[in-house]
Amino acid sequence: MRLLIPFASALSPACTNAWNALKLPHFDRLMRRMRLVATDQGDEYSFSPPHERFLAKQLGIWSGDGQAPWAAWHLQASAGHTDYRSGQAWAQVTPCHWRVGVDQIQMAPIDDLQLSEADSRALFDAMQPYFQEDGITLHFDSPTRWWARADVFAGLSCASLCRVHGRNVNAWMSEGTQAAPLRRLQNEMQMLLYTHCVNERRINLGLHPVNSFWVSDAGALPAAPSATSPAWDLLDDLSRPALREDWAAWAQAWRTLDDTLLHAALEQAVQGQRVDLVVCGERHAQHWSTHQVGFLPRFLREIGLLPILYMREQL
Repeated sequence: MRLLIPFASALSPACTNAWNALKLPHFDRLMRRMRLVATDQGDEYSFSPPHERFLAKQLGIWSGDGQAPWAAWHLQASAGHTDYRSGQAWAQVTPCHWRVGVDQIQMAPIDDLQLSEADSRALFDAMQPYFQEDGITLHFDSPTRWWARADVFAGLSCASLCRVHGRNVNAWMSEGTQAAPLRRLQNEMQMLLYTHCVNERRINLGLHPVNSFWVSDAGALPAAPSATSPAWDLLDDLSRPALREDWAAWAQAWRTLDDTLLHAALEQAVQGQRVDLVVCGERHAQHWSTHQVGFLPRFLREIGLLPILYMREQL
């Protein structure tokens, strides 16, 4: 069993308080049987969150911070997408709402948009010619996910959507001459969308207008990725409450994981089967395993610190 848990921790003091009150008996017992194999270190300002960084390295598609071509990877994995060609650079384009304040622009949570397919397609049709003028071909996938193909995405560093979720977009914008056409296009779309009939109707209904877009997951796949699918089960239950800073819901999601998949993992470990677990915070990813010999648990016992506490402090 190989489990990957994003947003297992966060730097928020409120998250620390929620963690300190948590009782996770199965996770605790599982961690006592594990050894720390490796730590993938980063920081909270990196464009790529730790879980995406870890998976990209596992798949052999990692080129550097903000340069994991997830859009191309997803399209290659989707056999039904006839427009994908090997070596092409793709990106994900996400229609979004930017809250413009006095000193910052904040992106509203994407699921707060309640964007219907009809509204999304109408906006897509209005925006597509402007993208085409800049050599960017758009493909509609879902209301909040459009695919984009263009040379400008090759080697472009861009922040993951979960990094900018609910945050000041200025801190996460792609920089440099390569990103300049995209920033100009974002400005043009803000003007275009300001008076669009879809947004006028949405405002009357009390919904957020769509007034910009976000580019993420850009790049071209290497000629021969080391793997075609992740060997890890991604347990994404903690992501949404963590991004919303709803720590009560985050704690409940932890308890549910403890009662289900982590309980099952513990049973496998007790039976002598191998269990690997990667836990990710905002900065680092830690790989723990039941089949690795290391000094850490003995060291922790000597100083009176449990592995589960060490894990939380180091993320």
